[in-house]
Amino acid sequence: MLELTTQDILLGKHASNKEEAIKRIATDLVSKGLVADGYERGMLAREQQNSTFLGNGIAIPHGTTDTRDLVKQTGVQIHHFANGVDWGDGNTAFLAIGIAAKSGEHLGILKQLTHVLSSDGVEESLKNAKSAEQVLAILTGENQQTLLFDEACITLHFPVTDLTSMSAVCAGKLKNARAVNHEFVADLVAKAPTHIGQGMWVTSSSKGVNQTALSLVTVESEFHQDGHPVKGLLTVAGKGTEYIEALNNVTNLLISNKLGDVFNASAADAVKMLLEVRQSGLSETFKIKNAHGLHARPGALLVSVAKTFDSQIWVTNVTAEGKQVNAKSLMKVIALGVKQGHELAFVAEGTDAQQALDAIGIAISNGLGEG
Repeated sequence: MLELTTQDILLGKHASNKEEAIKRIATDLVSKGLVADGYERGMLAREQQNSTFLGNGIAIPHGTTDTRDLVKQTGVQIHHFANGVDWGDGNTAFLAIGIAAKSGEHLGILKQLTHVLSSDGVEESLKNAKSAEQVLAILTGENQQTLLFDEACITLHFPVTDLTSMSAVCAGKLKNARAVNHEFVADLVAKAPTHIGQGMWVTSSSKGVNQTALSLVTVESEFHQDGHPVKGLLTVAGKGTEYIEALNNVTNLLISNKLGDVFNASAADAVKMLLEVRQSGLSETFKIKNAHGLHARPGALLVSVAKTFDSQIWVTNVTAEGKQVNAKSLMKVIALGVKQGHELAFVAEGTDAQQALDAIGIAISNGLGEG
């Protein structure tokens, strides 16, 4: 798997526009022995087709399929522009990752970048980076906080009849995972959880938190507290905002009257239910034929097709058992890690849902711009 290193990163670069930036990156790709002369033509042509700006100050210029034969070895050349480069449409790139790829070996980097693209403060951090090590740390998410919530954070069918003991169980799970310390435990057990509905209670603390995390405990037998049923307790250890999406999903389950399903689920299914909510609507499944999967160009074309419709559209990589994501978000689509032969399940909801699915099916059948 292709991995980024500090050797790939060059600081102190300047360019008056994106075309100049792309030409200089292409020159370095040639000097590095990754591509042959002429690859620059493909990179400029690719930029004409669709902008390679991804977001958060990052662009990924790369060649077209007809210049892939000029790639000698898969690799990257990264230029850092402290003053930024106008990448069109009001976007400024502080980092341009020139990609030379013979196949789909670069998809891992693109998938990795999607997580960086969804984080706050990345653009400012890239702008102010002073070393290749700092840039690499940003790209690899070394300083990025992630939400801890897995099967080890869950206790199912626990024989308990009071909420304080349930809080202690959740706190203990998070302390064992080193997400919190004793200060969190003491603060949590002193608090009274809140009933949000359908037997689910929630409690939280921001004291003594090392990493934002969730913990869940369900009871062996339902009991009542303050006139409300107690079936489970969700605990939030909040250091950042990474838990908000999970709580939004809990709210959606509550509104759809499906939160009770969590109490009968396995630990693995409970994690999945709380971290993602499957959307409903008209659905179709299509197989990707592109030899190199959904890399940036076909991914961008797919997203552009989805964006022409008013309906909400979601997509899941069924083959890889991925999560359901917004089909109108390029970074989300690339993060699915779609390879040739993978099946994508699309769900559309709205007045033009069927037309959207039909258009997406035709675009995929036609090769998403790659024949």
